[in-house]
Amino acid sequence: MKNNGLQQEQKQGTAAGPEATRNLTYTPRVDILEREDELVLLADMPGVKQENVDLHFEKGELVLNCRCAPRHPDVNYLVEEYGIGDFYRAFTISEQIDPEKISASLSGGVLTIHLPKREALKPRKITVKGG
Repeated sequence: MKNNGLQQEQKQGTAAGPEATRNLTYTPRVDILEREDELVLLADMPGVKQENVDLHFEKGELVLNCRCAPRHPDVNYLVEEYGIGDFYRAFTISEQIDPEKISASLSGGVLTIHLPKREALKPRKITVKGG
């Protein structure tokens, strides 16, 4: 696997992260795209609201911790296949990423995180002059 500035923390099973006393903690599914000037993480976060997203970068680690409220707390389900719980995921970020320019947005249950590459690492075209 190519070193592109991001390493994900590996967990076994469906539950991951710090122990929760309220309910389960799930590892969200994440797609990672590499573009010329940035990495983009797309994390599936069904049921999470923007105000319940805690995304922070500290000591080379990007930590995603989101709270998810029960969808219908007053309903007795006959069958309940959709698990409710908080989400947790952590990534080790290399020095190739500029932490000051990390940004994120949440739309339709998908959290999009932009991890811009440092200017010195971006590819650049070199003009060849004739002589």
